[in-house]
Amino acid sequence: MTKLFKAAMLGAAAFSLASAASAGQIFVEASKTVPVELNGSASSIVIGNKNIADVAVHNESLIFITGKSYGTTNLMVYDKAGRQIYNSEVMVTTNSTNLVTINRAGQSYTYDCSPNCRAALSIGDSPDYFSALIDQQMQTQSLTSGN
Repeated sequence: MTKLFKAAMLGAAAFSLASAASAGQIFVEASKTVPVELNGSASSIVIGNKNIADVAVHNESLIFITGKSYGTTNLMVYDKAGRQIYNSEVMVTTNSTNLVTINRAGQSYTYDCSPNCRAALSIGDSPDYFSALIDQQMQTQSLTSGN
């Protein structure tokens, strides 16, 4: 009976560790950041698609996820021994409350109208419009990068 009890406890512990590494989905809006507290000390962090979300490390047990573009990716965190301590899907969404999309001659143009309307990057918009906005954003970033 003792061996059976030990085997059952070992199985329960293994299940507990496996489920502790998995977490629910993380929802973050594009251009917003959410904190994620870890139940252990992180040594290695992997994000599936850096075009969708990014990770900033505060310390061994606190990271920040920033939504970059709409979509889904995954996040995995490992400790120094190579054990997975966190695993989650990251869903980057948009707060469409203030977005307005105009369709002209079959081409879409998206604007963020909070409080005033201005052009907003949105996948699926007219390629020329989208490219022009990307160019403007890159130029703006070069002004603040210190180069």
